[in-house]
Amino acid sequence: MDSLNRHEDYGQASLDVTHLLQDPIEQFKIWLQEADEEKIYEPNAFVLSTVTDLNAPSSRTVLLKGVDEHGFFFATNFESRKGQAIAQNPAVSAVFGWYSMYRQVLVEGVVENVPESDSDEYFNSRPHESKVAAWSSNQSQPIQNREALDLQFQVALDRFEGKDVRRPDYWGGYRIVPTRIEFWKGRSNRMHDRIAFTRNLDGAGEPSEWKVQRLQP
Repeated sequence: MDSLNRHEDYGQASLDVTHLLQDPIEQFKIWLQEADEEKIYEPNAFVLSTVTDLNAPSSRTVLLKGVDEHGFFFATNFESRKGQAIAQNPAVSAVFGWYSMYRQVLVEGVVENVPESDSDEYFNSRPHESKVAAWSSNQSQPIQNREALDLQFQVALDRFEGKDVRRPDYWGGYRIVPTRIEFWKGRSNRMHDRIAFTRNLDGAGEPSEWKVQRLQP
């Protein structure tokens, strides 16, 4: 495969601590906006990695649906594979890859449930059929075939035809409260730029100030 032997030059544009805001969450917002302006496909998509109580890692792509000073918001079925893993071990990592821009952001932290009002607000913003899907799929559970899955969805569509769809109790939002955010910029000769922000959370989940340092590639 040609792709396995490709050695692309990632360019000379540099990334230095002085190029970044002191608040990495605010800096992330800038990079996300720039990825959107560059027409990156699904710029809010990220790879979420969790670990089960048996120390088994698992990863999947999810969509970021909000970011503020508290952290990174996404929503899912609490009974899904990732939901069960989070319930057992709230430590997660997230990778945002905007590779055509030679950029990547790595986020590490702990997950917390958002207030039900926040989950309701996001759920109510979704299209009707997306709301129905939350009722029709037992996420991560086996099913016989595609036809059976389509039938479940149609049954749910019929159930909610002409009706408002409320949020299921087993579906809602999570927030990743970050303890580490790393900005990566591709450079020539694989001498990439890596700037990492780190902080600690106390027993009440309150964060310390961010510390920043450059890392070797």
